[in-house]
Amino acid sequence: DNNILMLGEPMPSEKQTPVDVEGEAPYTFMFDIAVAPEFNAELTDKDEIDYYTIDVDDKTIDQQVDMYASRAGHYDKVEEYQPKDMLKGDIRELDEQGNTKEGGITVEGAVMLPEYIKVEDQKKLFDGAKLGDIITFNPKKAYPESDVEISSLLKIQKEDVAGLTADFSYQITEISRYTKAEVNQELFDQVYGKDAVKDEKEFREKIAEALKAQFVTDSDFKFIQDVRKYLVEKVGELTYPDALLKRIMLNNNKDKGQEFVDKNYEMSIKELTWHLIKEQLVKANNIKIEEADIKETAK
Repeated sequence: DNNILMLGEPMPSEKQTPVDVEGEAPYTFMFDIAVAPEFNAELTDKDEIDYYTIDVDDKTIDQQVDMYASRAGHYDKVEEYQPKDMLKGDIRELDEQGNTKEGGITVEGAVMLPEYIKVEDQKKLFDGAKLGDIITFNPKKAYPESDVEISSLLKIQKEDVAGLTADFSYQITEISRYTKAEVNQELFDQVYGKDAVKDEKEFREKIAEALKAQFVTDSDFKFIQDVRKYLVEKVGELTYPDALLKRIMLNNNKDKGQEFVDKNYEMSIKELTWHLIKEQLVKANNIKIEEADIKETAK
């Protein structure tokens, strides 16, 4: 009847006295109610909060063009290794004399990316390597912190990597170099559909248009964060029935205990304050969610 704005559910009061429900009515039951603090959150034409429009500069567009060209790229077969090239070859375990070990580990067509070898002296072994070359390296030294990488390369169980100390030979049978796609009509068609873009200028304009739409979301997010900060400061510090709210929070998180309440109470009050401010703004501006809004969002 009094439109009391309650926080959480009413809690049975610790002042409750025993009630004989088999006796005659009326019966008296006592509850503790956490009442929301009174405050006034409003925005008028005297309040000023900046909204940032994010520019789409040439550097950002260049990065997006490069991303599309990389995504549409292809591998070419080459004769000599350069950093970032992909190698394919045959791996053979060597004995202490440097000969192929009888019954040792052998993997044909093993793929390697020497650029990702963690230890520099092992990585340098592949510098300038050519098709057909045989490189001697030590997987355990090359990937000292990655048993998974070694087991994947040598096709062995991860548990078997620990005792592995041998050198291995790697005979290169194929060198592949990734080449980005050219920025031409073929790329334009692949990204935006047949003949939707006629030249690089239109391609860049399309990219800028798409980026602007993405940046609106970022601008909106930044704006809402600034509105929140502004209103929280404008409303000032609110007084809450802390003891009762902590009881409610503990009751809702019985499995997590008092430590959880002590650790999270302050943050929950910050979120509660923002929630109450939003509720006031929604009511003051008569904002309602209609069924059509829900359907449009779902679509």
